[in-house]
Amino acid sequence: MHTDHKYTNSLINETSPYLLTHAHNPVNWQAWNDKTLNDAQQQNKLMIVSIGYAACHWCHVMEHESFEDPEVAEIMNSGFIPVKVDREERPDVDQVYMNASMLINRSGGWPLNAITLPDGRPVFAGTYYPRENWIKLLNQITDIWEKAPEKLIEQAEAITEGINKSDIIHPVDGEQNFTNQDVEKIADEVLQNIDFEFGGTPGQPKFPLPVGYEFLLEYYFRTKNPRALNAVEITLKNMALGGIYDQAGGGFARYSVDKFWHAPHFEKMLYDNAQLVSLYSNAFQITKNKLYKDIVYETIEFVERELTSPQGGFYSALDADSEGVEGKFYVWTKKEIEKLIGKDAELINKYYNITETGNWEGNNILHPSFTPEEFAKQNNIDQKMFSDLLEKTKKTLLSERAKRVRPALDDKILTSWNALMLKGLTTAYKVFNEKSFLDKALKNALFIEKNLVKDDGKLDRNFKNNCSNINAYLDDYANLIEAFIDLYQVTFDEKWIYLAEKLTGYVNTHFLDKSNGMYFYTSDLDKELIAKKSEIIDNVIPGSNSVMAWNLFRLGKLSGKNELVNSAGQMLKNIFSSLVKGNFYYANWSRLLINFVNDFYEVVITGEDAEKFRVCLSENFLPNIIVAGGKNKATLDIVKNRFADKQTLYYACKNNTCKLPVETAKKLLREILPD
Repeated sequence: MHTDHKYTNSLINETSPYLLTHAHNPVNWQAWNDKTLNDAQQQNKLMIVSIGYAACHWCHVMEHESFEDPEVAEIMNSGFIPVKVDREERPDVDQVYMNASMLINRSGGWPLNAITLPDGRPVFAGTYYPRENWIKLLNQITDIWEKAPEKLIEQAEAITEGINKSDIIHPVDGEQNFTNQDVEKIADEVLQNIDFEFGGTPGQPKFPLPVGYEFLLEYYFRTKNPRALNAVEITLKNMALGGIYDQAGGGFARYSVDKFWHAPHFEKMLYDNAQLVSLYSNAFQITKNKLYKDIVYETIEFVERELTSPQGGFYSALDADSEGVEGKFYVWTKKEIEKLIGKDAELINKYYNITETGNWEGNNILHPSFTPEEFAKQNNIDQKMFSDLLEKTKKTLLSERAKRVRPALDDKILTSWNALMLKGLTTAYKVFNEKSFLDKALKNALFIEKNLVKDDGKLDRNFKNNCSNINAYLDDYANLIEAFIDLYQVTFDEKWIYLAEKLTGYVNTHFLDKSNGMYFYTSDLDKELIAKKSEIIDNVIPGSNSVMAWNLFRLGKLSGKNELVNSAGQMLKNIFSSLVKGNFYYANWSRLLINFVNDFYEVVITGEDAEKFRVCLSENFLPNIIVAGGKNKATLDIVKNRFADKQTLYYACKNNTCKLPVETAKKLLREILPD
């Protein structure tokens, strides 16, 4: 067969876009699988485990500098078995070697490059290395392996012991009296770590950490502390106006390299945009700020346009680079704007801070300093006229940009990230009552049910080319259970709540750590790595254990199964000592804590107009409830005996004990809003 490629390695048989980009390196890459691991042990060769993802800029840089270089490849091939891993497909492998990097360097990132013994135990781990440094490192380790292998074995034993100890959670026995004083301490700590000038956390780079702001919104709901809402609003406004947000096409980049949210690291990840759709929707419920609504609609349009498969699944990411240059697809020159926009270019340039010399590396990132309304007022322009001009400008720029070489698309579909987007769409539908959002959500949910959920409740993690070949991890289950619970609450279709319960049963059978009531990240069906890890900390995505604790709490409240609520309480008790100093990194746990120490309600809506009543209730930000209901029939115990002839009713219930029904949302709110 004719080929234009000088080299081809075994990654050509993989489906991961990241692995496929390395299929024509001179490095003899292998995929992470049983055969590769067995080969390493049989040949008694060290492994290079190189981990990255398709949208990773520095992964591309290291590939170009080192992995495409025949001289470097010769060193790697002769002394090692080189293994390439897509961290998004195999987060379990990434987790182990990232722990190693953190232990050795007190830092981590991608690309992540670990050198391991033939059995996979790491002797070294680090991130990006320039070519000469990489060659020097490999030669040093090869020399030690040949002359004094016991030194590497001793080092691997120490690192592996550290990895295994790094997240041990001991069960906490006895009563634990959670209080609102605990919540106040946590909120104070979080608020001390907010940049009240530009939003986010102080310093740079700045990552969106959506669950931290969800915590502050819920804390504000309970306390009306204006500082909490201010922290959220400053952050959301600056992100929405910054270069981290694609002003022309919608959607957020992964992070900002500066403290102003001006210059992004241009890759766009599904998981960020999914969670930010939820966050901006919830913030709109409280503030009714039009900017937040615009962001939600534009971001969903971006996901629909660029990250949605024909079957309704969502792709993973867009690369930071195009034509080998970071951000090239997204930036503009002043001349381009003038040519495209014509007579209104001066105004548009002023609004987006576009200059002749450029506001970023000789080009311009679109980043307004003010909302359209503020800008129009300051410049004595009719707001409607300027809004129309902006809309027309965005369409023009988007049309022109479509002619450029596009960033690469990572078109694998991951259950966990799809679940986050499903939740985002469900939240947006609940807040804005936009039927197209529900249509997209249901299409995605049915896609997941058909292609990724098995009859016994087992899940697959990935889907590409009509193929799923990786057993799911805890985050896949946890996020999907959460999304199905939310989907039930806006549809009253009991199918989704029963699916959530089925998946939860599977998790309790195959992931539970019986020693402490927490959950392992990997199933008992998976081949064990050198360490069996649990994901506790909330990061850019909430940790899978905190999401599972939330799921148990809400399912327990809905079903009346106190044992589920008690299990969530035990999990919270186990990690409680970390909450106050944990800041944003335990924010999802802190959200759960709020609802353990304050009233939480099951709201039941029954009758012919149940959907109309649900919509009316959804005009309010109510994080202290779970909603159940139906039009004329239901099988859930909390719903089925609460129908009345020719009446639509609200019930406020606590611990499955309901007060007398009321007929208006206003009366219900009197029952469930905090004092």
